[in-house]
Amino acid sequence: MRRREFVTLIGNAVAWPLAARGQQRIPVIGFLHVAAAGPMAGIVAAFRRGLEEAGYTGPQNVVIEFRWAEGDYGRIPALATELVSLPVAVLVTGGGERTVFAAKAATSTIPIVCNVGTDPVKSGLVASLSRPGGNITGINILTSELATKRVGLLHDLVPSASVFAHLVNPNFPSTENIIEEVDKAAQLLGLKTVVLKAVSKAEIDTAFAAIQEKRIGALLVGSDSFFLSQRDQFVALAAQAAIPTVFEQREFATAGGLLSYGTSLTDAYRQMGDYTGRILKGEKPADLPFVQAAKFELVINLQSAKSQGIIVPHGLLNAADEVIE
Repeated sequence: MRRREFVTLIGNAVAWPLAARGQQRIPVIGFLHVAAAGPMAGIVAAFRRGLEEAGYTGPQNVVIEFRWAEGDYGRIPALATELVSLPVAVLVTGGGERTVFAAKAATSTIPIVCNVGTDPVKSGLVASLSRPGGNITGINILTSELATKRVGLLHDLVPSASVFAHLVNPNFPSTENIIEEVDKAAQLLGLKTVVLKAVSKAEIDTAFAAIQEKRIGALLVGSDSFFLSQRDQFVALAAQAAIPTVFEQREFATAGGLLSYGTSLTDAYRQMGDYTGRILKGEKPADLPFVQAAKFELVINLQSAKSQGIIVPHGLLNAADEVIE
């Protein structure tokens, strides 16, 4: 063999694997959420941290395609179908059961990582928590279970209020169950509830006007991703009406809301990012346990309390994970 032929042969042998690596397809993750993008920046950052922990650090080895329903639950099925048709390697859903069930209807083969607020076995989403089966796994953020705890916190905060408003989004999938659980918890404490419903910014304004007109002494804001995306509106209206209000997510309290108690969404989305990375590495969703949230946060905003003339009991302050002064 001539020297020139030998060099060419070796050069091709080296170049081929380099070219092959260059042609390897970067995995695409589909991220579907019912809310709008802007207010959800924190959970996206948490999801990316989970991916990074699993070894996926950015555009060099993973791409994320986002689809946001902007609070319109009716858009979710079409957005899920759109992501499936790209296609994506993993489909991540946020914002509750309606989002993941839309994803489930769109594909039975693409792995799905989700969060839900109720028992995924009872809803028929998965076969069991320890071994979900099928193509779906994720985390239960215990929305329904924690709603009753928030009733007790509201009563501790405003013991003089015998009636409180419960503002919900009827489009949120767990709403009817949550209303039932909240009513039961209120009755045990000798309280009455007034259920108000809102599905838009204008209806949120209308609900607060009704609370003032009826002179209701306190407010519990129901679980909903659209509500979370409108937290600045909620905080402003609650301050304007000077009505003691308890929210679910800490993001409400950090935005100026009085008190929040619920699952840490940032921790939940970090876990979802980790699961997504593990699936990209070859693990199957059927074998990844559907976990329950383990991190809960009680956040009290003393600035808001002082502006409304509310004295927060020392017991609540001592129990708080964070007090904003």
